[in-house]
Order: sequence, then structure tokens, then C-alpha cells
Amino acid sequence: MKHIAIVEDETAIRENYMDVLKKHGYNVHGYTDRQQAQAAFDVKLPDLAIIDIGLGHEIDGGFALCQSLRALSPTLPIIFLTARDSDFDTVCGLRMGADDYLTKDISLPHLMARIAALFRRSELLASPTTEDTLLYREELTIDQNKMQIFWRSEPVDLTVTEFWMVYALAKRPGHVRSRQDLMDDARVVVDDSTITSHVKRIRKKFMQCDPSFDQIHTVYGMGYRWGA
Repeated sequence: MKHIAIVEDETAIRENYMDVLKKHGYNVHGYTDRQQAQAAFDVKLPDLAIIDIGLGHEIDGGFALCQSLRALSPTLPIIFLTARDSDFDTVCGLRMGADDYLTKDISLPHLMARIAALFRRSELLASPTTEDTLLYREELTIDQNKMQIFWRSEPVDLTVTEFWMVYALAKRPGHVRSRQDLMDDARVVVDDSTITSHVKRIRKKFMQCDPSFDQIHTVYGMGYRWGA
């Protein structure tokens, strides 16, 4: 049975998520603040951690906890689940080492799907890559099973949401994908501005590998496409 830790200072919210996770067959432990969670993690790591950013009197306690947790394990799946939806917080969270950044308006079925996807990725990271799991688009390589993307052989560090958005675009180069299409493929329900923010972050991450990257094009009034 997979062990999930949820770090959330609001009792009602924490217990609600714990009940849902337990009903889906997970072993769940809840923690109210960073110190309590850190003490538990120093003894034994969970299989996945769900962390809020603001924890009690620590406005950014979740960020600090994520950093220390990532130092303990480079592969442990970490999800930020928070009411804070600014681009600044999202970028900070991902730079701290989180695998995904979700806002609390996400539906429970979508949350369960994201958790399952991260567990699947963890399992597949240990498995050998086979040619039939790879998608090639010139300088882009996508490993569908391991949910990994490479540009010019360099890994691009994407969240689960960002991975599926790039995959949706790259599997049909030149075809315009609407924002609704990208939401469907990424298995999220968000507004158009959030999709726009995701695309901006994806571009920035590719440009960190290659400053001349220009494969994701905006088609105004319609959506986005990969390539010319």
C-alpha cells in the first residue's frame, strides 16, 4: 500500500483530503506544520508528499519543507496543493523541486489522476526505456512511459501538466491545439489565463536548454501549435 503524507494546517481541509485518499486505498498520514512533517520525514519518507505553502505562522513553510524533502530524496514525488495561484509562487514551487503544482479548486477525480500518474512515473523511471515508448520530433525526444522530455539530448524539467501539454502539441506538429484541447490532454480544468501561464513556463524551460528555441507558436484566437 502506497504511503502518502499530506501537510496542511487547516484541519477540515486536511481531514477531507485524508478521507478521500484512504477511500482510494492509500495509507495516509497528515501533518499540521513543517516541523511536525520534517520530524516524521527524517525517520521515514512517504511514497508521495502533498504540501500546502502556507503552514501555520510560516507563510512559505511549504517551500522550505519541499527543499529539505528533495534533499532527502531526488525522486520522491512532491505535489504542492495550495490556494496560491500566482505565476511567482508556481515558478518558486517548481524550482524548489516539486513535481506538480495544483490549486485547491482542482476536482478530486483530477487530483487522484495526478497522484496515480506520479506513482506510475516513479515506477517507470526504474524500468528500461524501449524504442516503442519514444516519440521523436527532430531535436525533441519524448519518453511517454517515463514522462520525460529531452531537447537536443538535454532533459527538460517539466511538471506532469506541462509534460502532457508538450506531448499534445508535439504528437501532431503543425496542427493547432485549442486551450480546451490542452486542458483535456493535461487532465486539468483551469481558465485560459492559466493555460497561457503554463505555455510561458514551458517555453522558458526549453529556452534554458536552448535560447533559440521557437517551436511553440501562438495562433491568436485559436490556440497553440508545435513547429511551423
